[in-house]
Amino acid sequence: MNLTPAMTAFILHWGDMGSRWGVNRSVAQVHALLHLAPEPLTAEEICETLELARSNVSTALKELQGWRLVRVSREIGDRRDRFTAIRDLFDLVTAVVEARRAREFLPTFNALQQIALEAEGDRTPPPIRARIIETLDVMQLFDRWYTEVSGLPRPVQMTVLKLGAKIGKLVGKKKRAE
Repeated sequence: MNLTPAMTAFILHWGDMGSRWGVNRSVAQVHALLHLAPEPLTAEEICETLELARSNVSTALKELQGWRLVRVSREIGDRRDRFTAIRDLFDLVTAVVEARRAREFLPTFNALQQIALEAEGDRTPPPIRARIIETLDVMQLFDRWYTEVSGLPRPVQMTVLKLGAKIGKLVGKKKRAE
């Protein structure tokens, strides 16, 4: 695959952003290439296009599959795997949010539940126990909102997103008027 300057800039920027999000730069660059590619690519094609070592590409593809951001396909008569990124941006964002929720948010939420129970039985001062409970309550509120909204049909989710932006503008105007 021949990259244009704009494609190269996109891939490099995606790699930079990936490292800021805690994702290896090569993993993010492989994802960016697959996101742009009009057809599925083999690992060899990815290596050649991005000038990355085969081991880096293999590791990146495994990680992206773990995040469910990349799908594997095969063609009759060809033993090579071909890789495609999730095409639909809504599905992409949903996959990332779900994976981060499972890997980061829920373990913290579960740990806070245990900590709150421990704080009831030990000598944690009441103001600190209250802060722990407040943190847990806010996390539960966000998680409950996310769970409810993610269970809605996509057209309804899109309406909620658009409505949210309008509510933000409305509240923002009222806030400035105060």
